[in-house]
Amino acid sequence: MAATFATIDEYISSFPDDVQIILREVRQAILNAAPAADETISYQIPTITLSGRKLVHFAAWKHHIGLYPIPTADEAFEQKIAPYRAARGTARFPLQKPIPYDLIERVAGLLVEQRT
Repeated sequence: MAATFATIDEYISSFPDDVQIILREVRQAILNAAPAADETISYQIPTITLSGRKLVHFAAWKHHIGLYPIPTADEAFEQKIAPYRAARGTARFPLQKPIPYDLIERVAGLLVEQRT
C-alpha cells in the first residue's frame, strides 16, 4: 500500500536528505512566484493551490522531479522548458543534474498569470 501524507512537510520528509533539499527548493521556487498560494496534498503529491484551485503539483520520483502542469508560452520559454518536457503538460528534472529552480519559478509565475 502506498504511503499517505497529510502535509507537504510529511511528503518531503519521506525522502532521502539530498532529495529533501531539492524538494524544499522546488517548493520555495513555486511559492516565490505565487506568494498568496496555499499548500495541500492531492493525488498523494504536493499541490500548490491559488484561490482554492489547484495551480501546480510537484513530486519526487526515483530519477527525477516531476512538475505538472507545464503551461505553453512564448518561444523563449518553450526553448528553455523543451529539454525537460516529458509530455504536453509534464516536466521532468533529472536528479543527477542541477535543478533549474529559476525555470520552475517561471513555470509557476506563468501559471499564476494565466489564472488571473
